[in-house]
Amino acid sequence: MSYLVLARKYRPRNFEEMVGQQHVVQALSNALTTQRLHHAYLFTGTRGVGKTTVSRILAKSLNCPGPDGQGGITATPCGVCQACKDIDSGRFVDYTELDAASNRGVDEVQSLLEQAVYKPVQGRFKVFMIDEVHMLTPTAFNAMLKTLEEPPEYLKFVLATTDPQKVPVTVLSRCLQFNLRPMAPETVLEHLTQVLQTEQVPAEVQALRLLARAARGSMRDALSLTDQAIAFGNGTLVEAGVRQMLGTVDRGHVFRLIDALAAGDGKTVVETSEVLRRDGLSAASTLEEMTTVLQAMAVMQAVPARAGLADGTDPDAAETARLAASMPPDETQLLYSLCLHGRGELGLAPDEYAALTMVLLRLLAFKPSGEKKTLNDPVRAGLPAERVAVVVAPAASPVVAEAATASVAAGAKASAAAPAEMAQVVAAPPGHRLAVVEPPALAEARKASVITDAAQGTPAVVAIPVRVQPPPGARDMARERPSDTPLVTSEDGDYWHDTVMQLVVAETIGALTRELALQSQLVARDVDQWLLRVERESLNQPASREKLQAALATLGHGVKLIVEIGNVTDSPARRNKLDSEARQRAAEEAIHNDPLVQSMMRDFDARIVPGTLRPV
Repeated sequence: MSYLVLARKYRPRNFEEMVGQQHVVQALSNALTTQRLHHAYLFTGTRGVGKTTVSRILAKSLNCPGPDGQGGITATPCGVCQACKDIDSGRFVDYTELDAASNRGVDEVQSLLEQAVYKPVQGRFKVFMIDEVHMLTPTAFNAMLKTLEEPPEYLKFVLATTDPQKVPVTVLSRCLQFNLRPMAPETVLEHLTQVLQTEQVPAEVQALRLLARAARGSMRDALSLTDQAIAFGNGTLVEAGVRQMLGTVDRGHVFRLIDALAAGDGKTVVETSEVLRRDGLSAASTLEEMTTVLQAMAVMQAVPARAGLADGTDPDAAETARLAASMPPDETQLLYSLCLHGRGELGLAPDEYAALTMVLLRLLAFKPSGEKKTLNDPVRAGLPAERVAVVVAPAASPVVAEAATASVAAGAKASAAAPAEMAQVVAAPPGHRLAVVEPPALAEARKASVITDAAQGTPAVVAIPVRVQPPPGARDMARERPSDTPLVTSEDGDYWHDTVMQLVVAETIGALTRELALQSQLVARDVDQWLLRVERESLNQPASREKLQAALATLGHGVKLIVEIGNVTDSPARRNKLDSEARQRAAEEAIHNDPLVQSMMRDFDARIVPGTLRPV
């Protein structure tokens, strides 16, 4: 006798043997028990979830006479009568299966419908089962609509499809629709365990868990992969063999990668990626396994109680809990997102392992808790802290002045040990200078530093008065929300508003440059330098400043623009907004006070729709 594959050998013969589709089984069983039977059923779902199996069980339930031949419609077909055996073997004359993928034309459908005029030969009902019904042509669908809506009382239609969106709504409205869901890996694992126990095939639980995940919710795929694994392992299923067959990555590599990413160890990340390349393991499988582990980590971080619910069936639960405790939740979410979207980048790169390495290193580049080096920060840029000159001007907050004073005093004490070539002399920008308030402690520290440097032949660091920026907290608040301070007009504000409106009317500036001009406040004017203030740092772009300087030059203002971040109390945009609101109020008052409008509102109960009045 030839070997029968597991997917066919263990196909369910009745509703009790159905796995993972309890919602469909319950509805059909209740309908058969009460004999409230519809004339057309539509089963939808992905491949291998039981659409054809349910249709055959339904056909047996409708036509099963029982072992003694005296039974009626039942939700539990006997499986031993001639009708049940013939339906299982595909020889029942009153049960017709049509594959719409290869018989999709109107002629095939009309040939099937011609049989509808004849009563059943052996059973109680004729059952027409059309698989992959979405493949039928529009003409074929139209040909079956009338019969599908009002079939003879002895005829039942069963339609199955993996793509119900392609089925016309005229067909959907004539059928009872049941959606067969993809099966959970735990359900597939439990069924595989029972099947292999019946087959007396030794198998490791972790190997079956890999097969259950690889099935993607399809029981038929799970059984087919199990057949392949049995052949690959020569009658036994072990985790290493199943991993090699599926090409999946060992969880040990995944845990090592996540551990290295949590610690910021780029060397281990690159070395592990090279190991995956050397062993020929799938890069896509690596990212898939990582997303699975990261999802479990995120759940444990959100619900800490879940970390202590491991029942010992999953050997990876303890390691997952350890990683969840070692990585911050925001990094877990970021890494999950990078791995998820990185799978789409593997096919774009010339080498998928190089793409995998780039996806993994991306977390180190965008690490939330990592500090970025910038040339604007002398200490992080590599300059010794003791040679950094901190300049104090009249500060808005005494806390800022005290912090700056302490920093300068600390630098003065250590300046003698610094090499002469690291001394930094800052050039003063052109324009007017602001007065410097120098506390007594700062003056003594500066004098001590100058004397020490002079004794060693080292030029002293020159402190240049500059405008002190707002503290970081104030700058962050200014970026997050616009200022709600009232408009405070000034002579510079009048001049800046007239200048900007000339540029806007002449269309000399556009896009971001116009936004910078409208949202800024002219704080100070010098002969060759203007100081602007904006609330959002995104407006302070070098390209926008250069374009605005060039536009001002066309009006005869050959000046250099300096932009700072802070609260804006007078800007062209604010003035324009207030002017527009005033004109809107004046227009509304003029309409409401018009005698004709008042008479219409009084005599005809008319009303003015809010928001429809516009000043001309």
